[in-house]
Amino acid sequence: MPKKYILILLFIAVLVYSYQTVIAQKTKLKVGDTIPDFTLKNQNDKNFHLKDYIGKSNLVIYFYPKDDTPGCTKEACKFRDEFQDFTDLDAMVIGISSDSVNSHKEFAEKYHLPFTLLADTNKKVRKLFGVPSFSGVIPGRVTYIIDKNGKIVYIFNSMRNAEKHIDEAKRILKSLK
Repeated sequence: MPKKYILILLFIAVLVYSYQTVIAQKTKLKVGDTIPDFTLKNQNDKNFHLKDYIGKSNLVIYFYPKDDTPGCTKEACKFRDEFQDFTDLDAMVIGISSDSVNSHKEFAEKYHLPFTLLADTNKKVRKLFGVPSFSGVIPGRVTYIIDKNGKIVYIFNSMRNAEKHIDEAKRILKSLK
């Protein structure tokens, strides 16, 4: 293939990537926004309607890359180990990734996870929230703290420090009491 065509293809790829980045930034949720409603299947293959939980408790919604990988397992197990703290802070913990319902079920059973895992297999909710990807390839790790009114009060984005998501969530929830 001549150099000219390779350069044209490379230019088109850069344009497409730039356009997707601009669109993602425009749809990205911010602190103060009302959380959008969505419905996904949980690890027990039951529909989870977000609207059913708004007003009942604070929500900790964390997006993570993949079930049963080292960082995601550390994060999930820390949420598990400190689950009573979240209950005491009147918060419901919800994990979301693009893994299947079956993968979530196996992950939850293997590590005895007491909270809801939601299967966003087509990544619609991830896109709805504007969760970025790491290096354009790996799904991002972002935690949203939502108050009982359905408002986003805090967003923590850290791919490398999975366990800090739990500490940050608890710190913010304590300030809501």
